[in-house]
Amino acid sequence: MHPKHHDDYKSAISSSGMDIYCPVEVGDADYWIPTEQLEALLNEGLQGLCWADLPIKTRAKLAKTHVCEALGYPAPKSFKRKQPRFTGQQLDVYVQGAQNLQIYNEQLSPSRRYAIIRVNEQGMVDGVKVANGQELALLDTTGTVTTKFQAGFEVGSSPKELVSQCDTPPIQKHVQAGLKFAPSTSPVQEPESGMLLPISEIFTRLAPLIGRYFRDPGPTQERNRGAALHRLICEQLGYSSYEDNGRFPDVRHQILEVKLQTSRTLDLGLVLPSSEGPLDIKQVGDFHPRHCDTRYAVFYATTDGAKVTLTHLMVVTGADFFSRFRRFEGKVKNEKIQIPLRRIFLDI
Repeated sequence: MHPKHHDDYKSAISSSGMDIYCPVEVGDADYWIPTEQLEALLNEGLQGLCWADLPIKTRAKLAKTHVCEALGYPAPKSFKRKQPRFTGQQLDVYVQGAQNLQIYNEQLSPSRRYAIIRVNEQGMVDGVKVANGQELALLDTTGTVTTKFQAGFEVGSSPKELVSQCDTPPIQKHVQAGLKFAPSTSPVQEPESGMLLPISEIFTRLAPLIGRYFRDPGPTQERNRGAALHRLICEQLGYSSYEDNGRFPDVRHQILEVKLQTSRTLDLGLVLPSSEGPLDIKQVGDFHPRHCDTRYAVFYATTDGAKVTLTHLMVVTGADFFSRFRRFEGKVKNEKIQIPLRRIFLDI
């Protein structure tokens, strides 16, 4: 099955008669616009628009009106004060002329999408990025949202551990052993029924990475360290190309999240792996994957400053995550967060 083009979602919504407040189940095959396609529609519909010299409130309303048109919704005469404003798509819209995205007195919602519309000095829209709250929280540099969920662990006597022998029951219906992926298959495309490797085979394919090493780009270059590992993982899983768009989960096509650890503390963001909340992902067959259905590959590594050596691997479902890892208690602060736009547009 070929993935839908973003215009297919717009057409479906346009002919449905729905407005922006009509509920849509997350992952609905017809009306829930996946984040990547959502971003494409907004860039197509808004990029190049000029809002120079407009009052902030006028610009904000005009932006929401254009978002409606870009997604195929009729624009209301006035927008209700709802959170999020685009209730059906779990979407909020921010128009940013300043260099920092600021969110006041509201917790970031992990399942909500945030459309960041960047306006240049001439008042012209020069780009739109869409991220969920989980992704934005990881980019926060102010220290005001520091108490995200964390977990600790000790390495075991075995360097390779398959913690979960089986996938969660809903995922088991959609897995197939021995898959070979076509050269055109991307590791970050949406998952499909019958195209998911069993968790045991993910473990088998990744286990040979233990003992491998790659150049250490430096202790402050966690993103580059992760990219080097992701490249190896895509190769081991059988993909012809490496891709990483920075979204959760890392290998979206396999509903697989990757953690590279040089310390014994895992940062989990705003959502517990065991959560039964829906993933920001399309349905697999007739089932919408939850956070607890995510497969995790946790690599522990050591570094001598020149190279990073992979020493341990633990593969586990979100449902079983805390049978192996020790949860730290913590709460997310409800204060202002401030994220540089450069990070939003480069890191997501």
